[in-house]
Amino acid sequence: MRQPQMDDRQFDRIAALAYRESGIRLVREKKLMVQSRLRHRLRELNLDAFAAYADHVISENGAQERRFMISALTTNVSHFFREAQHFDILSDRLLPRFRACIATGQRIRIWSAGCSNGQEPYSIAMHLLAQDPSLVDGDFRILGTDIDPQVIAHARRGSYSAQHLRGIPPEILDKFTIGTDHDDGSRTMTDELKRIVSFHELNLFSQWPMQFPFDAIFCRNVVIYFDQATQERLWPRFNAALTPEGLFFLGHSERILEPADDGFQSVGPTAYCKPAHAHSTS
Repeated sequence: MRQPQMDDRQFDRIAALAYRESGIRLVREKKLMVQSRLRHRLRELNLDAFAAYADHVISENGAQERRFMISALTTNVSHFFREAQHFDILSDRLLPRFRACIATGQRIRIWSAGCSNGQEPYSIAMHLLAQDPSLVDGDFRILGTDIDPQVIAHARRGSYSAQHLRGIPPEILDKFTIGTDHDDGSRTMTDELKRIVSFHELNLFSQWPMQFPFDAIFCRNVVIYFDQATQERLWPRFNAALTPEGLFFLGHSERILEPADDGFQSVGPTAYCKPAHAHSTS
């Protein structure tokens, strides 16, 4: 049976919807990739043409399918302790403040925006707890969010194959993970870690329901999908969500072009700080 083919008009309709829903910018050169990734959605819906799929996903009845479409179009690749210099900047600059917060009963909040399968927020928790185990005694929480409900479900389970665990130093692996019943080297995050790290589905271009400012926000390898105008809509929102002297991290190929204009100062490679005297930019 011949596979359904996507023409330029159908691609444009789907690309416009993806941009409107999630900020993801798809160029015509990506048409074959989009076609390949969405074919299984046509099969799931028992549709035989991309024209019918585009009609459905754009319609009022297509709200649920729009979530599945965005999930299919995003690449969920992550690793434990990726871009390790960011974890060092985090602990060097904020761990003394966190210790003071524990002593005085103040909350500590970190957000991993675009957390994929959960490796990033778990890495943050392991890195900080390895240096100061007393953090577990305080109001210390890490939030992981992603637009893709499937990766959020994976992150909540907190179970990873031996291949995915390779980036974790042995002493950290032994302390914060436990073996599974499977004889394949897979391991699960400890209950202690799962109490600290929580996961929720979130579209960055929707309302943000979180009520508290964050001490640090990681948004790494997410905005690379967005054009410059879309990125510039996000910077003030992230700035407003940070405490004074809070840290903001991007991926290695991402940049804030004019940090000062958006209320940030650079403190390392793709690492930014909200100055202590800064006012909200939103």
